[in-house]
Amino acid sequence: MPRLYAPDVLSPDEAIGRLLEGNRRFVAGEGRAVRQWHPGLTDGQWPFAVVLGCADSRAPAEYVFDQGLGELFVIRVAGNVVAPSLVGSVEFAAGKFGTRLVVVMGHTHCGAVEATVDALEHGGQPESPNLRSIVDRIAPHVQELFVGPGAHEARVAAAVRANAIASARDLRDSSPTLHALVEQGRVAIVAAVYDLATGVVELLDG
Repeated sequence: MPRLYAPDVLSPDEAIGRLLEGNRRFVAGEGRAVRQWHPGLTDGQWPFAVVLGCADSRAPAEYVFDQGLGELFVIRVAGNVVAPSLVGSVEFAAGKFGTRLVVVMGHTHCGAVEATVDALEHGGQPESPNLRSIVDRIAPHVQELFVGPGAHEARVAAAVRANAIASARDLRDSSPTLHALVEQGRVAIVAAVYDLATGVVELLDG
């Protein structure tokens, strides 16, 4: 049965190292995570990292980081946007399980980010108010990329990075609970981008 980690075992730096090592195995085709049910799951969980990622079917965090059941607390939403229910989910993991690392992971060729760039370039908006709510959360994060001329593809790539960094900041700043944990050094919140073309995850800040 895969080892479950108590919340005080892995520091944020150790958790980052474990994620990046798993990503290295994933890219190299050496993935070894157990991906099926196994006994002991009802005994509890101690995920060593929270991943707030995009709902895109090409970006499942468990595969990207080569981690098995019970090892990651994964929250997925289009555009890896930060909304109250998602913030509450991160607070739950930090409070209930003592998880010390939160990764906000965007990815290249993100449809939600591209829809936002299209809206800013052409002045349109998605017809659905629910889709529009996603675009409205991303747009302030990438608005500054539209000062002066720029190629669409370059803007989308830059917007993916800017959105991940801003979402990590918003996650920290929108929650007094998480903000306090970060200030106390008990939780680290970092941004990352997963490259669909290479499989590599790049950390964008410390």
